[in-house]
Amino acid sequence: MSGVGAVSSSPLPVAQRAATPLRGRLGYFLRRNPRVLLGGVVVVFLVLVAIFAPLLVPYDPIEVNPTDSLEAPSLQHLFGTDDLGRDVLSRVILGARVSLSVGLISVTIGLIVGVSVGLAAGYLGGPVDLLAMRVIDALLAFPALLLAISITAALGPQIWNAMIAIGVVAIPAYTRLTRAQVLSIREREFVTATRAIGASSWRIVFRHILPNVSNSLVVQASLSTAFAILAEASLSFLGLGAQPPTPSWGQDINYSQRYLSNMMWWMSAGPGLAIFLAVLSFNFLGDALRDALDPHLRRRA
Repeated sequence: MSGVGAVSSSPLPVAQRAATPLRGRLGYFLRRNPRVLLGGVVVVFLVLVAIFAPLLVPYDPIEVNPTDSLEAPSLQHLFGTDDLGRDVLSRVILGARVSLSVGLISVTIGLIVGVSVGLAAGYLGGPVDLLAMRVIDALLAFPALLLAISITAALGPQIWNAMIAIGVVAIPAYTRLTRAQVLSIREREFVTATRAIGASSWRIVFRHILPNVSNSLVVQASLSTAFAILAEASLSFLGLGAQPPTPSWGQDINYSQRYLSNMMWWMSAGPGLAIFLAVLSFNFLGDALRDALDPHLRRRA
């Protein structure tokens, strides 16, 4: 009897029983995927820097000070100054707003257009599918960055045109991903049952199919943001993105390359490190989200 009494214990409250496995699963996931913690922290940090950039910059990022030009990093200028005497750290901080804005807007363009085309092509099939996929194949025939350069050059060197170009380049990935998922989901029993009770195509697509595609789209959006930041830096480096005097990471690297031979490394180190951290963190976050949202990987773990 004493043994039975020792084993028996009062049951945990329902909320505590539900919270304990949740904390355990979260801790287990973070231990297995430290990338999500690292990537998430850096992404949140970059977003906060972009939002509060005007309050964080120690100097005016576009003010020219010839007397302070080409100063090495110091306590007064942590990342040094460029050839015009502008504070590199201030330009890196304000450049985060440009890069993340391009990432957000271009990914939104690609997401809206690509998902819409993919849903229509996958669900309707037939001529709609054939026409849509031939257009997507035509876009995929060009290297992504080369296509973005061509579109921006045709529209004109401006940051908004760069956003549109990067958004167009992102459309094929969302279209193919959405179409592949819809082709699989539309044949499942719950979709057939919904169609049998007379539900409209709009209700089936947006109420039953799209939610089942959303996990893959979230992962793709995170990875596409990393590409968008890198593409914007490349376009600005070539003079097709943000125009002077707007701070831009790629543009500042272009300015600083002529001074690398004189060992003035700090002009390119700041924006280069910012690009590296932004791209790496979004890729880490996308990989971790893929592992978290993929049911096959969860069962395997």
